[in-house]
Amino acid sequence: MNSYGMLAGSYDQLTYDVNYAAWADYIEKHFRRGGGLPGKTVLDLACGTGSLTWELARRGYEMIGVDRSPDMLAQAADKAGPEVEISPIFLCQSMERLDLYGTVDACVCCLDSVNYVTAPRKLQQAFDRVHLFLAPGGLFLFDARTPERLAGLDGQVFLDETDDTYCVWRAEYSARTRVCAYYMDLFRLDEATGQWDRGEELHRERAYTVEELTELLRKSGFRDIQTFGDRKLRPPRPGEERVFFATRKET
Repeated sequence: MNSYGMLAGSYDQLTYDVNYAAWADYIEKHFRRGGGLPGKTVLDLACGTGSLTWELARRGYEMIGVDRSPDMLAQAADKAGPEVEISPIFLCQSMERLDLYGTVDACVCCLDSVNYVTAPRKLQQAFDRVHLFLAPGGLFLFDARTPERLAGLDGQVFLDETDDTYCVWRAEYSARTRVCAYYMDLFRLDEATGQWDRGEELHRERAYTVEELTELLRKSGFRDIQTFGDRKLRPPRPGEERVFFATRKET
């Protein structure tokens, strides 16, 4: 089953409740901490349909969006608007094979995209590539779903629907592999025929502990590694859905 092939066209409608402006507000709070950024070039790693990329571009950042799904990037490119002075550059790449033309002043990787890298070896490679392309003093900010949250999804069934899309998905968590698999059945209305097309997708997220992610960052060369609560500027608390990591490349 493909990931994001059929979902891409309905992703924004199904995730209408994600407040990207609020996410951008939180990201900018981190940008201002610790003396600010070296410059204004920001990488949105695993950018998906580019909603956050465009939101930050509207705030004056020179954006690069990277995602491994060409279908999601096609949706991102279609969001071009006159309100952005410098349109983002979009690149189709996996995290572990990130390859930029120069350095960036910050890298953000949001909405538990890190969890989607289910092989620790590949996540290590991804962190290595981020460190390589960060300018000295540059910020790396990302979030990860907590193991407790992913384990708690086991056996749950969810339904999302819009006027032209119907999505039923169930979650199965394996304590042995620490991977949560999402099995999705998608139905999309073909306006030309009035018929519903059916598709299937499989998505996986791996549960990483704070200690594991911290160690991977250290191996990549990051040193001042801080953790925060779910879009908070305080330490994480038990029961929170996400933990945020913020670390800078040494000058």
